[in-house]
Amino acid sequence: MTVLGAIIAGGQSKRFGADKAAARVDGRALIEHTHEAVSQQVDAVVICGRDWAGWKRVDDAPAAGLGPLGGLAGALHYAQGYGFQSVLSLPVDTYPLPSDLIARLQPAPAAFAQQYLIGLWPTALGPKLIAHLDAGHRSVRSWIEACDARLVDESDLKLRNINSPHDVEKASD
Repeated sequence: MTVLGAIIAGGQSKRFGADKAAARVDGRALIEHTHEAVSQQVDAVVICGRDWAGWKRVDDAPAAGLGPLGGLAGALHYAQGYGFQSVLSLPVDTYPLPSDLIARLQPAPAAFAQQYLIGLWPTALGPKLIAHLDAGHRSVRSWIEACDARLVDESDLKLRNINSPHDVEKASD
């Protein structure tokens, strides 16, 4: 199975107060931690919704401003065009990431039960996600339900969702 890693990083970081992707944990930007973790598990990596360090950018689909699902839709569209069978989606603000994401999430479609944006999605779901967005849906949870994705328990992991500068400090501990 060929898998495209998609780092969802197009948010505006309003609650965070600064560029969350650039927040430094253990001396490196969050996006760099995410990129390193995913690149060891997939055939290629894209950054959805923004530019970073010369890495391949994919625009949200069908348009900007649709939240994380727009980033995922852009990644699914890109994956289909380049022959990938699945997309492993990851938010830029979850740390640390395990090295066995694909094994945990197979068979697809599947997403973590608490960290919904960490998921494995067959590329063939791209048109269905565009229709879901066109119908006005924006929540990742609604997408999980619409495509009958399995929810995978990740409670054995110590994932941290970085939403504030204080969360960055705690993640570095």
